[in-house]
Amino acid sequence: MLMPMRIRHIFYKKADTAMKTTLIALSFVALQAVILAPPALADGKEVNLYSYRQAFLIQPILDRFTEQSGIRVNVVFAKKGMLERIRAEGANSPADAVLTADIGRLSDMVEAGVLAPVKSAILEQNIPARYRHPGGLWFGLTTRARVLLVSKERVKPGMVTSYEDLANPELKGKICIRSGKHLYNISLIASVIAHKGPAAAEKWLRGLKANLARKPQGNDRAQAKAVYEGVCDVGISNTYYMGKMQTNEKKPQQKKWAAAVNIVFPNQADRGTHVNISGAAVLKGSRRKAAAIKLIEFLSGDFAQKIYARQNFEYPVKPGVELHPIVKSWGAFKADTMNLARVSSYRREASKMVDKIGFNY
Repeated sequence: MLMPMRIRHIFYKKADTAMKTTLIALSFVALQAVILAPPALADGKEVNLYSYRQAFLIQPILDRFTEQSGIRVNVVFAKKGMLERIRAEGANSPADAVLTADIGRLSDMVEAGVLAPVKSAILEQNIPARYRHPGGLWFGLTTRARVLLVSKERVKPGMVTSYEDLANPELKGKICIRSGKHLYNISLIASVIAHKGPAAAEKWLRGLKANLARKPQGNDRAQAKAVYEGVCDVGISNTYYMGKMQTNEKKPQQKKWAAAVNIVFPNQADRGTHVNISGAAVLKGSRRKAAAIKLIEFLSGDFAQKIYARQNFEYPVKPGVELHPIVKSWGAFKADTMNLARVSSYRREASKMVDKIGFNY
């Protein structure tokens, strides 16, 4: 008989294929041991979580949840491949809930049919409707805005105020962006399709491509660096990277990158700025659904929302939660009110559009 076994963290770091395979196998066996343990360990006193969110962000929150609820959280951290893993495990998956860092991954899980609908008055009260799946399949926990980082020296106030402005001929050779196929940009393009329709969105994307200063490359911080170095005048980034650069003591040169740009929240005069989310969901095969729901409810509450806001420079989804002072210094903005479930429904079309126009080449 398998004895009770507890796994707190397993990290998928950069390693060769054999090492990754070994880690996956070990974590699976360990969590299987939890499920096959005596009933006392599977009666709602613990919950198994698959997480894309890093340990430093969520461990203090999970510890507080355990203190208050008596429910232990067993976590497997992953950088990629979570859905593939859940599919491979099938009905034998030990996981009860998932925590992701992007609406795209949540949408993929919806399409794969691996999520369970949840009805919770607490979640409906804490989380605005636009950051919840209409059928209760996922719930947003934090938001980050997709903004423009514009040169303080070379871009006059009011010159760029919307995503549509990125296609203006006046900006030819002045824009930097990471790969159009990246999840963040696919979501942005999907939002343009949702609001403008596919024809207008394609025209806009072609105009944006024509204005690029270089082939899409790097991450979001690399776009701020490019503006600082004069490669381009406008970069596209998620807001929290600004906070990370502004406070980076290990790589202080990033503070200079951040100091060289102003944040512009696009489309404040109309639909609002596109935002993405981190979010959570309960898996269809969960054996501890009640405990999983309690965990997500806790993550939507004041304590967890404040920790998120403090540690990763994100915006809490729950209204009224205090922002990090740096985030607050960026100023208030109007966010797009369209439900992210509708926006994400255009992700596949957005990806095909990127390929169609050769955006990355």
